[in-house]
Amino acid sequence: MRRPLTVALALLVPGALLGWLAYEALGAPGSAGDGAAGAGASSSTGATVPGGGDAKPDTLAASPSRAAAPLEGKVVVIDPGHNPANVEHTSEINRKVDIGTNRKECDTTGTSTNAGYSEAKFTLDVAHRLRTLLQEQGATVKLTQDADRPFGPCVDERARIGNAAHADAVVSIHADGAGAGQRGFHVILPGAVHQGRADNRAVVAPSKELGKLIAGDFARSTGTSPSNYVGDGTGLVTREDLGGLNLSTVPKVFIECGNMRDTKDAALLTSGAWRQKAAQGMSEGIVSFLRG
Repeated sequence: MRRPLTVALALLVPGALLGWLAYEALGAPGSAGDGAAGAGASSSTGATVPGGGDAKPDTLAASPSRAAAPLEGKVVVIDPGHNPANVEHTSEINRKVDIGTNRKECDTTGTSTNAGYSEAKFTLDVAHRLRTLLQEQGATVKLTQDADRPFGPCVDERARIGNAAHADAVVSIHADGAGAGQRGFHVILPGAVHQGRADNRAVVAPSKELGKLIAGDFARSTGTSPSNYVGDGTGLVTREDLGGLNLSTVPKVFIECGNMRDTKDAALLTSGAWRQKAAQGMSEGIVSFLRG
């Protein structure tokens, strides 16, 4: 009896060894190999494997930053109201330019808080914050000025910059200089103008949509209310006397973020944390508009 059993074991052991070697060479199910078995056992999206195991994400999957670029291919022009150096070039900025409906000063120095924080510094700071947020969403962003020129640009040139860029959206950032006790933000929409060099009729409707979205998101992000002195509580005002809107052939709005002459509003406008919220609100409105 012992001799046949010994022979049987001698035959079985080499066979089992050969089977194990073939198993390893072909790749065990769920292994990290490049074979079909390994690929079928893991998910490129990191989904849960049937049976309760967690699959490893595929190393070739797109990174979150590249996958989340909803504004790729979109162009946004940010217009920081008033060059900080305008105060040194009053004769140049007082020159009249054609805005379609009439002639108006090239630009102004802007306003300031009672403590001397200028609108020009405020708008440039918010513009930089907004640019960063939009670039993170994949947008191409251009500024009409970045304190990189002696003065201006004039209001007509500001419009031309947005037009020449074929911008999908333009936002001109400002802060108001109304009386004390007058508080809140408002977004200025273009009224239809077809006069002289101006014809913005094709962009009035999309500009209104852009303005409404920015107003809603700005209010939510900053926690501030629409203006209590213009707009009848809507935060929206339509004007036909602003060259930057009259001469624009792309969707464009202005936003007055608050009143620099009111102490409560001024406390917000001079806060870096609040300015970040302001930029966030504008960014969300722009993204919503451009994504349709």
